[in-house]
Amino acid sequence: MTSVKPSALYSDDERDAMLAALPDWRLTDDGKAIEKTFRFSSFNAAFGFMTRVAITADAMDHHPEWANVYGRVDVKLTTHHDGGLTALDERLAKAMDAMASSSGVK
Repeated sequence: MTSVKPSALYSDDERDAMLAALPDWRLTDDGKAIEKTFRFSSFNAAFGFMTRVAITADAMDHHPEWANVYGRVDVKLTTHHDGGLTALDERLAKAMDAMASSSGVK
């Protein structure tokens, strides 16, 4: 397993640039995480998405906080050991967006 470690917390400018490049991702109230809700046509589609993300997240050694109810997957990303947003969060968010678009996201 290859682990990618971030170099530093994102500055406000880096964070803002990341959010501009990530449609539908929102900054949490504390500014230390991003979150998004993915909606799928079925539980099976949502769970398949989560399975694919889990494999990628594990390879990155960077794991989302998430919850699933039927076709909805709520995701929160932050780099806990650095106390905020880093390149790991941006990479995983982009990977999740790509996987969602191939998994029947609504």
